[in-house]
Amino acid sequence: MPAAFFVVTQMATDPGLQVAPGAAGVDIVPGWQAKAAQGTHFEFNVFCQTDMELVAYVCIMCGRYFLHSDLDKLTELFGQLDGTITLSPRYNIAPTQPVPVVRADAQGRRHIALVRWGLVPSWAREPDTKYSMINARAETVAEKPAFRSAFRYRRCLIPADGFYEWQKTLGGRKQPYCIRHAEDQPMALAGIWETWQAADGSELESCAILVTSANATVAPVHDRMPVIVDPSDFGSWLNRHLQHPDELEQFLQPAPTDLLRLYPVNTRVNNPQNDSKELIEPK
Repeated sequence: MPAAFFVVTQMATDPGLQVAPGAAGVDIVPGWQAKAAQGTHFEFNVFCQTDMELVAYVCIMCGRYFLHSDLDKLTELFGQLDGTITLSPRYNIAPTQPVPVVRADAQGRRHIALVRWGLVPSWAREPDTKYSMINARAETVAEKPAFRSAFRYRRCLIPADGFYEWQKTLGGRKQPYCIRHAEDQPMALAGIWETWQAADGSELESCAILVTSANATVAPVHDRMPVIVDPSDFGSWLNRHLQHPDELEQFLQPAPTDLLRLYPVNTRVNNPQNDSKELIEPK
């Protein structure tokens, strides 16, 4: 595959990335170059050229979330959890930060551990952030080389009390929304995890959140949302013996419309250095 180059500028207070007009590349989204020339914003999950394939995904669909539930509350949701980690309330979790994930061992016992948010494929030369992917599309996760092995063999649950999405306004600004359980309970986002090994034998564990089409609650703000796993499906999602995509497709649907509620919040959440309870308070 020929090399592709993307001219990208990071907006200081924007969680997304803007494709500059005239950027050259493959037709990832039909007509995306023409749209870029017209000033349309595209938010990139990852953009890089590798020896295996061009890895480029458009639309960061879940780029921030929050978790303030303690371990006791998570044990109520997930059952007995082995592992020792320290949790403190976090209201603006951003990519590359350590995040708790729940995994199951061969005997089905559930463990909680901290891994880096932003999946680094095992074949990456270095754990550079340009190779890490924070989201995996439910529609293609079983096919993409960076994800398909983890999807079959290394699935996890990512505890969250809610997540943020940004709605574009008529003035071009983006209004952040807090999206959370209708009854303010913690939830489990569908995740996959991977292990990258350095030349010296050291290992880095990382994860990505699966995303799917938005339900009717989220759609007015964004057309995508994280996959939320129902508690009755935890065992099946973590079951290592379920490996065929046809067996797993049932878990990748949008959450029921009445599961979530949303409301606008202050733009201070745009800056990942801000991390306080005020971020989830209604605007």
